[in-house]
Amino acid sequence: MFPLIEPSPALEPARITRYSRQLMLPGFGELAQRRLRAARVLVLGAGGLGSALVPALAGAGVGTIGITDDDVVELSNLHRQLSHGVADIGRYKVDSLADTVHAIDPGCTVITHNERMTAQNLPAILENYDLIVDGSDNFPTRYLANDTAELAGKPLVWGSILRWHGQVGVAWRGHGPTFRDLFPTPPPADETLSCELGGVLPSLCTAIGSFLATEVIKLITGVGEPLLGRVLFYDALTARTREITYEADAAREPVTELIDYELFCGTSSDSDKTPTNAVSAAELLQRLRAGEPVRLLDVREPHEVDARRIPGAEVLPVGRIDSGENPAQGEPIVVYCEQDPRARRAAQHLEERGFAVTYLAGGIRSFAAIGGEVEGTSIRHPEEAHA
Repeated sequence: MFPLIEPSPALEPARITRYSRQLMLPGFGELAQRRLRAARVLVLGAGGLGSALVPALAGAGVGTIGITDDDVVELSNLHRQLSHGVADIGRYKVDSLADTVHAIDPGCTVITHNERMTAQNLPAILENYDLIVDGSDNFPTRYLANDTAELAGKPLVWGSILRWHGQVGVAWRGHGPTFRDLFPTPPPADETLSCELGGVLPSLCTAIGSFLATEVIKLITGVGEPLLGRVLFYDALTARTREITYEADAAREPVTELIDYELFCGTSSDSDKTPTNAVSAAELLQRLRAGEPVRLLDVREPHEVDARRIPGAEVLPVGRIDSGENPAQGEPIVVYCEQDPRARRAAQHLEERGFAVTYLAGGIRSFAAIGGEVEGTSIRHPEEAHA
């Protein structure tokens, strides 16, 4: 594979000393290091993957790194997002991560984009970079990143993590297949899990982040063989990797424009279609353990409630809510079901009828998984017995 970047001018003596351990690598040398110095890399996401791969890129000598994220650091991030600390809670992640980079190498240029990437802003931002790395945690952004890179003719390095597993790939239209050739259509929104709902092993972030950084270095310098047409899967539980190969779909229509990716992936937050508020399992557990009054409404069927329920919850199956029945008026309600599709539907109806309502993201399954108290004849879900 040819190197993506033309080299910068000769390195200063201090930088030769800094990078001496990689300059001696067979096939690397000062020329590859100068290519890294001249490179401009855009990273989507400053969370689990971003906080692992960005410092690795800075340490390796990438000259310019752009970071996009509109989120702030929370306590629940710190177990896996190791570039942020307790003192950063409440700060924007891009600012915290930029400080981490500057502590590693003050000479690295960091450009922060404290905004959510959309079809409206990402193309103009990518114009100023040589390649893009997608470390996001959702399918709309993954398809947006792929299509923007394809239209720009630039390579995309992408990765994903969930629970005990991660995967890494490279997409570059004209040089190999793309993310759309591997995943032509997104999975149903109701069947996808985030790290918030499914959990993630913290060391998986650093493992997959390192793989991502390595692919970036290989593309920039032309050293090695990038993961074009291949996806690397890593199973942390067994310490095994496997690889699948795939090819470009000759029948696939090329990307000609960017679309509404929330709509494409079925995750639109249109208030006419979905309730406006959700509560995470961790937040609900925190409120319950703090002794706050919480009114719970279980919208599953009676046999499900008998098997496992959150103590004190009222019961009103979603079918009866669909038919027009309402719970008694009173305090704000937290609606839950087994995962959350029925709860979201029930919350939508109740919200339209004037109730103050939120739904439990991930349902009782997520609540039980983080140690929330449940009672019933079958405390654990069948899937959890093998977790």
